[in-house]
Amino acid sequence: MSHLKALKCRECGKEYPKEALHVCELCFGPLEVIYEYDQIKRVLTRDVIEKRPPNMWRYRELLPIEGDPSVGAQVGFTPLIKADNLAKELGVKELYIKNDAVNFPTLSFKDRVVSVAISRAREMGFDIIACASTGNLANSVAANAAACGMESFVFIPYDLEHTKILGTQIYGANVVGIKGTYDEVNRLCSEVAGKYGWAFVNINIRPYYAEGSKTFGYEIAEQLGWRVPKHIVVPMAGGSLITKIWKAFKEFHNLGLVKTLDTKVYGAQAAGCSPIVNAVKEGTELIRPVRPNTIAKSLAIGNPADGYYSVKTITGSGGWAENVTDEEIVSAMRLLAETEGVFAETAGGVTLGAAKKLIEQGRIPRDESIVVCVTGNGLKTQEALYGKLGEIDVINSRLAEFDDLVKANGKAYAVKA
Repeated sequence: MSHLKALKCRECGKEYPKEALHVCELCFGPLEVIYEYDQIKRVLTRDVIEKRPPNMWRYRELLPIEGDPSVGAQVGFTPLIKADNLAKELGVKELYIKNDAVNFPTLSFKDRVVSVAISRAREMGFDIIACASTGNLANSVAANAAACGMESFVFIPYDLEHTKILGTQIYGANVVGIKGTYDEVNRLCSEVAGKYGWAFVNINIRPYYAEGSKTFGYEIAEQLGWRVPKHIVVPMAGGSLITKIWKAFKEFHNLGLVKTLDTKVYGAQAAGCSPIVNAVKEGTELIRPVRPNTIAKSLAIGNPADGYYSVKTITGSGGWAENVTDEEIVSAMRLLAETEGVFAETAGGVTLGAAKKLIEQGRIPRDESIVVCVTGNGLKTQEALYGKLGEIDVINSRLAEFDDLVKANGKAYAVKA
Protein backbone atom coordinates (compact mmCIF):
# COMPACT_ATOMS: atom_id res chain seq x y z
CA MET A 1 0.00 0.00 0.00
CA SER A 2 1.32 3.45 -0.94
CA HIS A 3 1.28 6.26 1.61
CA LEU A 4 2.26 8.91 -0.94
CA LYS A 5 -0.24 11.74 -0.43
CA ALA A 6 0.64 14.67 -2.71
CA LEU A 7 3.22 17.26 -3.67
CA LYS A 8 3.33 20.44 -1.62
CA CYS A 9 5.06 23.79 -2.13
CA ARG A 10 7.77 24.33 0.44
CA GLU A 11 7.00 28.05 0.48
CA CYS A 12 3.25 28.72 0.20
CA GLY A 13 1.96 25.26 1.07
CA LYS A 14 -0.21 24.75 -2.02
CA GLU A 15 -0.77 21.06 -2.75
CA TYR A 16 -0.45 19.46 -6.18
CA PRO A 17 -1.29 16.03 -7.61
CA LYS A 18 1.34 13.27 -7.68
CA GLU A 19 2.62 14.13 -11.18
CA ALA A 20 5.87 15.19 -12.86
CA LEU A 21 5.92 18.65 -11.31
CA HIS A 22 8.62 20.44 -9.38
CA VAL A 23 7.77 24.15 -9.18
CA CYS A 24 4.75 25.89 -7.63
CA GLU A 25 2.64 27.74 -10.19
CA LEU A 26 1.72 30.42 -7.65
CA CYS A 27 5.00 31.39 -5.97
CA PHE A 28 7.57 29.38 -7.96
CA GLY A 29 8.70 27.61 -4.79
CA PRO A 30 10.03 24.04 -5.00
CA LEU A 31 7.64 21.14 -4.48
CA GLU A 32 8.17 18.38 -1.93
CA VAL A 33 6.53 15.00 -1.39
CA ILE A 34 4.18 14.62 1.58
CA TYR A 35 2.83 11.39 3.05
CA GLU A 36 -0.06 10.00 5.06
CA TYR A 37 1.94 9.88 8.28
CA ASP A 38 -0.97 8.73 10.45
CA GLN A 39 -1.29 5.63 8.27
CA ILE A 40 2.48 5.03 8.29
CA LYS A 41 2.67 5.24 12.08
CA ARG A 42 0.19 2.38 12.38
CA VAL A 43 2.14 -0.01 10.14
CA LEU A 44 5.85 0.90 10.30
CA THR A 45 7.61 -0.29 13.44
CA ARG A 46 11.18 -1.14 14.34
CA ASP A 47 10.29 -4.82 14.30
CA VAL A 48 8.74 -4.60 10.82
CA ILE A 49 11.80 -2.81 9.44
CA GLU A 50 14.31 -5.19 11.02
CA LYS A 51 12.65 -8.24 9.47
CA ARG A 52 12.99 -6.87 5.93
CA PRO A 53 15.89 -7.42 3.50
CA PRO A 54 18.96 -5.20 4.08
CA ASN A 55 18.37 -2.57 1.42
CA MET A 56 16.92 0.93 1.24
CA TRP A 57 13.42 -0.38 0.49
CA ARG A 58 13.03 -1.58 4.08
CA TYR A 59 11.68 1.97 4.61
CA ARG A 60 9.38 1.86 1.58
CA GLU A 61 6.37 3.43 3.35
CA LEU A 62 8.42 6.62 3.53
CA LEU A 63 9.43 6.58 -0.13
CA PRO A 64 7.40 8.14 -2.99
CA ILE A 65 6.41 5.21 -5.17
CA GLU A 66 3.00 3.59 -5.42
CA GLY A 67 3.98 0.04 -6.38
CA ASP A 68 7.04 -2.15 -6.03
CA PRO A 69 10.39 -0.63 -7.07
CA SER A 70 11.30 -1.49 -10.65
CA VAL A 71 15.03 -1.01 -10.18
CA GLY A 72 17.55 -0.83 -7.35
CA ALA A 73 16.46 -3.81 -5.26
CA GLN A 74 19.98 -4.14 -3.83
CA VAL A 75 20.69 -0.47 -3.17
CA GLY A 76 21.50 0.77 0.31
CA PHE A 77 22.14 -0.48 3.82
CA THR A 78 25.80 0.36 3.44
CA PRO A 79 28.18 0.03 6.41
CA LEU A 80 28.25 2.40 9.34
CA ILE A 81 31.86 1.98 10.44
CA LYS A 82 32.88 2.67 14.03
CA ALA A 83 36.08 4.48 13.14
CA ASP A 84 38.19 3.98 16.28
CA ASN A 85 41.54 4.51 14.54
CA LEU A 86 40.40 7.78 13.00
CA ALA A 87 38.76 8.83 16.27
CA LYS A 88 42.08 8.40 18.07
CA GLU A 89 43.84 10.45 15.39
CA LEU A 90 41.29 13.27 15.73
CA GLY A 91 41.12 13.05 19.51
CA VAL A 92 37.41 12.26 19.75
CA LYS A 93 35.49 9.62 21.69
CA GLU A 94 32.85 8.22 19.31
CA LEU A 95 33.21 8.55 15.54
CA TYR A 96 31.44 6.76 12.69
CA ILE A 97 31.83 6.75 8.91
CA LYS A 98 28.65 6.16 6.89
CA ASN A 99 30.24 4.55 3.87
CA ASP A 100 28.28 4.91 0.62
CA ALA A 101 31.56 4.46 -1.26
CA VAL A 102 30.46 0.82 -1.50
CA ASN A 103 26.84 1.42 -2.49
CA PHE A 104 25.46 -0.76 -5.30
CA PRO A 105 25.79 -0.56 -8.27
CA THR A 106 27.90 2.56 -8.96
CA LEU A 107 29.63 3.21 -5.63
CA SER A 108 27.90 6.41 -4.53
CA PHE A 109 24.82 7.57 -2.63
CA LYS A 110 23.27 8.63 -5.94
CA ASP A 111 22.11 5.03 -6.44
CA ARG A 112 19.57 5.73 -3.70
CA VAL A 113 17.96 8.74 -5.36
CA VAL A 114 18.11 7.29 -8.87
CA SER A 115 16.41 4.02 -7.98
CA VAL A 116 13.52 6.02 -6.50
CA ALA A 117 13.40 8.45 -9.43
CA ILE A 118 13.39 5.75 -12.11
CA SER A 119 10.83 3.63 -10.27
CA ARG A 120 8.54 6.65 -10.00
CA ALA A 121 9.17 7.77 -13.59
CA ARG A 122 8.17 4.34 -14.89
CA GLU A 123 4.98 4.45 -12.82
CA MET A 124 4.15 7.74 -14.55
CA GLY A 125 4.73 6.28 -18.01
CA PHE A 126 8.10 7.75 -19.00
CA ASP A 127 10.36 5.69 -21.25
CA ILE A 128 13.43 7.98 -21.38
CA ILE A 129 15.32 8.99 -18.25
CA ALA A 130 17.84 11.84 -18.15
CA CYS A 131 19.88 14.04 -15.83
CA ALA A 132 22.29 16.92 -15.44
CA SER A 133 25.27 15.66 -13.47
CA THR A 134 28.66 16.41 -11.94
CA GLY A 135 29.57 12.73 -12.28
CA ASN A 136 28.13 10.31 -9.72
CA LEU A 137 24.55 10.92 -10.83
CA ALA A 138 25.59 10.30 -14.43
CA ASN A 139 27.03 6.91 -13.47
CA SER A 140 23.93 5.93 -11.54
CA VAL A 141 21.35 7.04 -14.11
CA ALA A 142 23.21 5.19 -16.86
CA ALA A 143 23.61 1.97 -14.84
CA ASN A 144 20.11 1.82 -13.40
CA ALA A 145 18.50 2.74 -16.72
CA ALA A 146 20.40 -0.11 -18.36
CA ALA A 147 19.28 -2.50 -15.62
CA CYS A 148 15.59 -1.81 -16.29
CA GLY A 149 15.80 -1.40 -20.07
CA MET A 150 15.28 2.36 -20.30
CA GLU A 151 17.08 4.70 -22.67
CA SER A 152 19.08 7.39 -20.90
CA PHE A 153 20.54 10.79 -21.73
CA VAL A 154 23.24 12.19 -19.47
CA PHE A 155 24.42 15.80 -19.65
CA ILE A 156 27.73 16.66 -17.96
CA PRO A 157 30.44 19.33 -17.94
CA TYR A 158 32.81 18.04 -20.63
CA ASP A 159 35.87 18.20 -18.35
CA LEU A 160 34.72 15.80 -15.62
CA GLU A 161 37.09 13.17 -14.26
CA HIS A 162 37.76 10.62 -17.01
CA THR A 163 36.83 7.73 -14.73
CA LYS A 164 33.34 9.17 -14.25
CA ILE A 165 32.87 9.70 -17.98
CA LEU A 166 33.96 6.12 -18.69
CA GLY A 167 31.79 4.93 -15.83
CA THR A 168 28.80 6.42 -17.64
CA GLN A 169 29.61 5.45 -21.22
CA ILE A 170 30.07 1.77 -20.36
CA TYR A 171 26.35 1.35 -19.74
CA GLY A 172 25.42 2.56 -23.22
CA ALA A 173 24.00 5.90 -22.15
CA ASN A 174 23.79 8.87 -24.53
CA VAL A 175 26.45 11.08 -22.96
CA VAL A 176 26.51 14.78 -23.88
CA GLY A 177 29.45 16.91 -22.70
CA ILE A 178 28.73 20.62 -22.31
CA LYS A 179 31.37 23.33 -22.53
CA GLY A 180 30.48 25.06 -19.29
CA THR A 181 29.88 24.63 -15.57
CA TYR A 182 27.26 22.37 -14.01
CA ASP A 183 24.95 25.34 -13.61
CA GLU A 184 25.08 25.96 -17.36
CA VAL A 185 24.46 22.26 -17.97
CA ASN A 186 21.44 22.38 -15.67
CA ARG A 187 19.94 25.38 -17.44
CA LEU A 188 20.18 23.58 -20.78
CA CYS A 189 18.57 20.48 -19.29
CA SER A 190 15.60 22.51 -18.07
CA GLU A 191 15.02 23.59 -21.66
CA VAL A 192 15.45 20.04 -22.98
CA ALA A 193 13.01 18.70 -20.37
CA GLY A 194 10.42 21.26 -21.42
CA LYS A 195 10.79 20.58 -25.14
CA TYR A 196 11.20 16.79 -25.21
CA GLY A 197 9.11 15.80 -22.21
CA TRP A 198 11.66 13.34 -20.83
CA ALA A 199 11.94 12.40 -17.17
CA PHE A 200 14.88 14.40 -15.82
CA VAL A 201 15.55 12.97 -12.38
CA ASN A 202 16.83 16.24 -10.92
CA ILE A 203 14.40 18.56 -12.72
CA ASN A 204 10.79 17.53 -13.36
CA ILE A 205 11.10 14.34 -11.24
CA ARG A 206 13.17 16.08 -8.54
CA PRO A 207 10.60 15.93 -5.69
CA TYR A 208 10.53 12.12 -5.90
CA TYR A 209 14.23 11.73 -6.65
CA ALA A 210 15.32 13.77 -3.63
CA GLU A 211 13.36 11.58 -1.22
CA GLY A 212 15.74 8.69 -1.87
CA SER A 213 18.42 10.55 0.12
CA LYS A 214 16.37 10.08 3.27
CA THR A 215 17.38 6.43 3.38
CA PHE A 216 20.96 7.52 4.14
CA GLY A 217 19.63 9.03 7.37
CA TYR A 218 17.23 6.21 8.19
CA GLU A 219 20.05 3.69 8.00
CA ILE A 220 22.30 5.72 10.30
CA ALA A 221 19.57 5.86 12.96
CA GLU A 222 18.84 2.14 12.71
CA GLN A 223 22.52 1.14 12.63
CA LEU A 224 23.18 3.23 15.76
CA GLY A 225 20.59 1.15 17.61
CA TRP A 226 17.59 3.38 16.88
CA ARG A 227 19.18 6.64 17.93
CA VAL A 228 20.51 9.62 16.06
CA PRO A 229 24.05 10.98 16.42
CA LYS A 230 24.74 14.17 18.33
CA HIS A 231 26.62 15.55 15.32
CA ILE A 232 26.63 14.73 11.60
CA VAL A 233 28.82 16.24 8.88
CA VAL A 234 27.42 16.16 5.35
CA PRO A 235 28.94 17.19 1.99
CA MET A 236 26.97 19.78 0.03
CA ALA A 237 26.67 20.28 -3.72
CA GLY A 238 23.11 21.22 -4.67
CA GLY A 239 22.25 20.97 -0.98
CA SER A 240 19.52 18.34 -1.16
CA LEU A 241 21.26 15.54 0.77
CA ILE A 242 21.75 17.52 3.97
CA THR A 243 18.10 18.58 4.04
CA LYS A 244 16.87 15.04 3.44
CA ILE A 245 19.03 13.50 6.15
CA TRP A 246 17.52 16.03 8.53
CA LYS A 247 14.03 15.22 7.24
CA ALA A 248 14.74 11.51 7.79
CA PHE A 249 15.71 12.07 11.43
CA LYS A 250 12.61 14.21 12.00
CA GLU A 251 10.33 11.62 10.40
CA PHE A 252 11.77 8.81 12.51
CA HIS A 253 11.33 10.95 15.63
CA ASN A 254 7.74 11.92 14.78
CA LEU A 255 6.89 8.29 14.06
CA GLY A 256 8.35 7.19 17.39
CA LEU A 257 11.13 5.13 15.82
CA VAL A 258 13.78 7.18 17.66
CA LYS A 259 13.08 8.62 21.09
CA THR A 260 15.03 11.86 20.99
CA LEU A 261 16.15 14.24 18.26
CA ASP A 262 19.08 16.35 19.39
CA THR A 263 21.34 16.20 16.34
CA LYS A 264 23.32 19.16 15.11
CA VAL A 265 23.86 19.14 11.34
CA TYR A 266 27.05 20.50 9.72
CA GLY A 267 27.61 21.26 6.05
CA ALA A 268 30.92 20.79 4.21
CA GLN A 269 32.08 22.31 0.92
CA ALA A 270 35.31 22.89 -0.94
CA ALA A 271 36.82 26.35 -0.59
CA GLY A 272 36.71 26.66 -4.38
CA CYS A 273 32.93 26.29 -4.39
CA SER A 274 31.28 27.12 -1.08
CA PRO A 275 28.23 29.34 -1.57
CA ILE A 276 26.27 27.61 1.21
CA VAL A 277 29.14 27.75 3.70
CA ASN A 278 29.63 31.42 2.86
CA ALA A 279 25.97 32.14 3.62
CA VAL A 280 26.12 30.33 6.97
CA LYS A 281 29.27 32.17 8.01
CA GLU A 282 27.82 35.51 6.93
CA GLY A 283 24.62 34.89 8.87
CA THR A 284 22.36 35.17 5.82
CA GLU A 285 19.94 32.88 4.00
CA LEU A 286 20.83 34.54 0.69
CA ILE A 287 22.93 32.32 -1.54
CA ARG A 288 25.39 34.22 -3.74
CA PRO A 289 26.36 32.02 -6.73
CA VAL A 290 30.05 31.37 -7.37
CA ARG A 291 32.05 29.96 -10.26
CA PRO A 292 33.54 26.62 -9.12
CA ASN A 293 37.30 26.07 -8.97
CA THR A 294 38.08 22.91 -7.03
CA ILE A 295 39.27 19.32 -7.42
CA ALA A 296 36.01 18.24 -5.73
CA LYS A 297 34.08 18.27 -8.99
CA SER A 298 31.17 16.22 -7.64
CA LEU A 299 30.43 19.15 -5.30
CA ALA A 300 31.10 21.89 -7.86
CA ILE A 301 27.66 23.48 -8.08
CA GLY A 302 27.97 27.24 -7.85
CA ASN A 303 24.25 27.98 -7.63
CA PRO A 304 22.81 25.21 -5.44
CA ALA A 305 19.10 24.51 -5.92
CA ASP A 306 18.58 23.71 -2.24
CA GLY A 307 21.10 26.17 -0.86
CA TYR A 308 18.51 28.22 1.02
CA TYR A 309 17.03 25.12 2.63
CA SER A 310 20.49 23.81 3.48
CA VAL A 311 21.22 26.99 5.42
CA LYS A 312 17.93 26.65 7.29
CA THR A 313 18.69 23.00 8.10
CA ILE A 314 22.15 23.83 9.44
CA THR A 315 21.18 26.86 11.50
CA GLY A 316 17.86 25.37 12.61
CA SER A 317 19.63 22.33 14.06
CA GLY A 318 22.24 24.45 15.81
CA GLY A 319 25.03 23.28 13.51
CA TRP A 320 27.59 25.12 11.41
CA ALA A 321 29.37 24.92 8.04
CA GLU A 322 33.00 24.80 6.98
CA ASN A 323 35.06 24.63 3.80
CA VAL A 324 38.45 23.15 2.97
CA THR A 325 41.16 23.81 0.41
CA ASP A 326 42.18 21.33 -2.27
CA GLU A 327 45.30 20.50 -0.25
CA GLU A 328 43.18 19.80 2.82
CA ILE A 329 40.88 17.58 0.72
CA VAL A 330 43.79 15.38 -0.38
CA SER A 331 45.17 15.27 3.16
CA ALA A 332 41.80 14.12 4.53
CA MET A 333 41.42 11.48 1.81
CA ARG A 334 44.81 10.07 2.82
CA LEU A 335 43.96 10.22 6.52
CA LEU A 336 40.73 8.27 6.04
CA ALA A 337 42.45 5.67 3.89
CA GLU A 338 45.45 5.25 6.20
CA THR A 339 43.39 4.97 9.41
CA GLU A 340 40.24 3.11 8.35
CA GLY A 341 41.03 1.57 4.96
CA VAL A 342 38.30 3.61 3.27
CA PHE A 343 39.14 5.17 -0.09
CA ALA A 344 36.72 8.07 -0.50
CA GLU A 345 36.41 10.36 -3.49
CA THR A 346 37.22 14.04 -3.17
CA ALA A 347 33.80 14.76 -1.65
CA GLY A 348 34.72 12.46 1.24
CA GLY A 349 37.91 14.43 1.68
CA VAL A 350 35.82 17.58 1.88
CA THR A 351 33.56 16.10 4.56
CA LEU A 352 36.33 14.69 6.73
CA GLY A 353 38.49 17.78 6.23
CA ALA A 354 35.61 19.99 7.37
CA ALA A 355 34.86 17.69 10.31
CA LYS A 356 38.50 17.91 11.41
CA LYS A 357 38.33 21.71 11.34
CA LEU A 358 35.03 21.81 13.22
CA ILE A 359 36.46 19.56 15.94
CA GLU A 360 39.62 21.68 16.23
CA GLN A 361 37.48 24.83 16.44
CA GLY A 362 35.48 23.33 19.31
CA ARG A 363 32.21 23.54 17.38
CA ILE A 364 31.93 19.75 17.53
CA PRO A 365 32.69 18.46 21.05
CA ARG A 366 35.25 15.67 21.34
CA ASP A 367 33.17 13.58 23.77
CA GLU A 368 29.92 13.21 21.78
CA SER A 369 28.88 10.94 18.90
CA ILE A 370 29.88 12.11 15.41
CA VAL A 371 28.96 10.71 11.99
CA VAL A 372 30.95 11.70 8.90
CA CYS A 373 29.19 11.03 5.58
CA VAL A 374 31.20 9.46 2.76
CA THR A 375 29.13 9.57 -0.41
CA GLY A 376 31.39 8.24 -3.18
CA ASN A 377 34.33 6.00 -3.99
CA GLY A 378 37.90 7.19 -4.43
CA LEU A 379 38.40 5.07 -7.53
CA LYS A 380 36.26 7.65 -9.32
CA THR A 381 38.53 10.62 -8.59
CA GLN A 382 42.05 9.21 -8.86
CA GLU A 383 43.20 12.20 -10.91
CA ALA A 384 43.05 14.36 -7.78
CA LEU A 385 45.82 12.25 -6.24
CA TYR A 386 48.22 12.10 -9.19
CA GLY A 387 51.60 13.37 -8.08
CA LYS A 388 50.45 13.72 -4.44
CA LEU A 389 51.45 10.32 -3.04
CA GLY A 390 55.10 10.17 -4.05
CA GLU A 391 56.86 7.54 -6.12
CA ILE A 392 56.91 3.83 -5.35
CA ASP A 393 60.20 2.09 -4.57
CA VAL A 394 61.48 0.06 -7.53
CA ILE A 395 64.18 -2.60 -7.14
CA ASN A 396 65.41 -5.68 -8.95
CA SER A 397 64.23 -9.07 -7.73
CA ARG A 398 67.20 -9.57 -5.40
CA LEU A 399 67.00 -9.91 -1.62
CA ALA A 400 70.08 -7.77 -1.12
CA GLU A 401 68.40 -4.83 -2.81
CA PHE A 402 65.37 -5.23 -0.56
CA ASP A 403 67.68 -5.32 2.47
CA ASP A 404 69.23 -2.04 1.31
CA LEU A 405 65.76 -0.55 0.83
CA VAL A 406 64.72 -1.44 4.37
CA LYS A 407 67.90 0.08 5.76
CA ALA A 408 67.44 3.23 3.67
CA ASN A 409 63.95 3.68 5.01
CA GLY A 410 65.27 3.53 8.56
CA LYS A 411 62.92 0.78 9.68
CA ALA A 412 63.82 -2.25 11.80
CA TYR A 413 62.09 -5.56 11.26
CA ALA A 414 62.68 -8.91 12.93
CA VAL A 415 64.76 -11.23 10.75
CA LYS A 416 64.43 -15.01 10.99
CA ALA A 417 67.55 -16.54 12.49
